[in-house]
Amino acid sequence: MTPASTTPASTPVAAGVSVRLDVGFTPEPTLVHDRVIEWFEDSARPLPWRDPDCTPWGVMVSEIMLQQTPVGRVLPRWELWMQRWPRPVDLAQAPTAEVLTAWDRLGYPRRALRLQAAAQAMVEHHHGEVPSTAAELRALPGVGEYTAAAVACFAFQKPEVVVDTNIRRVHARAFTGDALPGKTYTSTQRRLAHELMPATEADDGATACAWNASAMELGALICTARSPQCQVCPVADLCAWRAAGYPPPTEEQQTRGQPWAGTDRQVRGAIMAALRTGATMARQELLQGLPLPEASQEQRSRCLDSLLRDGLAAEDRGQISLPGVLAPTAGTPAPASSSGGPAGSA
Repeated sequence: MTPASTTPASTPVAAGVSVRLDVGFTPEPTLVHDRVIEWFEDSARPLPWRDPDCTPWGVMVSEIMLQQTPVGRVLPRWELWMQRWPRPVDLAQAPTAEVLTAWDRLGYPRRALRLQAAAQAMVEHHHGEVPSTAAELRALPGVGEYTAAAVACFAFQKPEVVVDTNIRRVHARAFTGDALPGKTYTSTQRRLAHELMPATEADDGATACAWNASAMELGALICTARSPQCQVCPVADLCAWRAAGYPPPTEEQQTRGQPWAGTDRQVRGAIMAALRTGATMARQELLQGLPLPEASQEQRSRCLDSLLRDGLAAEDRGQISLPGVLAPTAGTPAPASSSGGPAGSA
């Protein structure tokens, strides 16, 4: 079945848009842009970081919190966070233990340390303000390509190419006929994302920024990985995947859900939960008190050591706490730095 508003694969639809010849067509990008943006204007969730009065700092906090974490879990934590630390300078000066406690059960707590390190860099290099360009944002500690582009786009209306998992899935289905984009962001997908960006000359990138937000929301609400709602999709008749008969994902496109029970992530999370109570405990008391009967002593000890290395916990003469809770005695090294490391689990 070939929808009426499509373009044959042999005909270029934009400057070099990559197309799968076996699908037989790809939709005209401007038609998809217009439909998805119009849908977004009517159906977008009223999230606080989308409010016109939200500060760039509020947008940045949301982007860090939303990494690998659903909106429902982020919303209450974001609101409390912004009440407590409404500006970068407020977070920059906060005790690390308070920051990790406020992060609560969002998971991947190294994100909290990276966010604080970025706030400290803003105070030092940007007068306490969030920088407005992707290049400046990318130079902040712990800020990657996606976060820099997203903050520049959503906070400052700079037309950067923003690509998350939801957007990749919309691109894959609508334009290439693939069921899923796969785990890896490939060079082909990167090229397609750039080719699909609306032109910026006529409106200073307003349509391009709207396309980023709209495609992301479509992937989150309608074009989902497991249960796509094609019957209400605004571009169902333009979708290459639908036209191809909904081919199933290939082995390369399949992604496997990450296990939780029995993993180091679960053990690390249990240790952090105990420390967030403000307790200071002897190492063995902490490890033996974890409510994880299946976890071996070796795993518990290994996970605690990794938290100490990551700066998420501190040790002084066998006593364990969150960083900064224990005051080092004379001749005792200070707790691990709160600058954080690469993205990861608790």
